[in-house]
Amino acid sequence: MRVLLINGPNLNRLARRDPDLYGNETLADIEKMVSSRAAELGADVVTFQSNGEGDLIDFIQGAAEEADGIVINPGALTHYGYSLRDALADTSLPVVEVHLSNVHARENFRSRSVISPITRGQVVGLGAIGYVHALEYLVRQASAADQS
Repeated sequence: MRVLLINGPNLNRLARRDPDLYGNETLADIEKMVSSRAAELGADVVTFQSNGEGDLIDFIQGAAEEADGIVINPGALTHYGYSLRDALADTSLPVVEVHLSNVHARENFRSRSVISPITRGQVVGLGAIGYVHALEYLVRQASAADQS
């Protein structure tokens, strides 16, 4: 199983950008943690981060055919990234949306996601471990589908 781990704008600044809110882990730390857990589960993770919506879309369109699922933290694109949403939906892959902070307990605009309606679920407010939970969910779902 291959999972795309995608991170949007400003997530390259983790551990420097408001660590009280987003945690002390860098994006590299998170990618390493997810990749390590994926290896334990017999899965492969391909990571990508960009501050540009077009770059994210290009990556998704180029990598989706070789993938079985997507874990994405769209960052601010969560609230207005309609073309990102369309690219994710076009893959027909299971998608799990992740946010480090509890977006529903922050400013009102952060609780609205244009991405979540096309996802299997959303993991919010659990910090870096939320990415691992999203990965584990996708692996379990794929395993259950293989057994049926």
